[in-house]
Amino acid sequence: MEGHKINIWNRGKGTITGVRDVVSFDVEEIILETELGLLSIKGNDLHVKRLTVEKGEVEIDGTIDGLQYTEQKEKGAAGESLLGRLFR
Repeated sequence: MEGHKINIWNRGKGTITGVRDVVSFDVEEIILETELGLLSIKGNDLHVKRLTVEKGEVEIDGTIDGLQYTEQKEKGAAGESLLGRLFR
């Protein structure tokens, strides 16, 4: 991975690099585990259009209202990632 970057176009589309995992997502919030902590993207009609695990890149669309970083917590059974839950 080449670092963490966020590109947003017209509050409707975005590309995020430096993503380690998609923790959760729905139409109002997407939570990503990034190299710099957890990133919460809030808005309306949000969708993860593309996830490229090898590149650590996520492409999203919808109406983006805000971004917020939080410190990453230890993962336990309750904090298992989306990909971990899918491939059990």
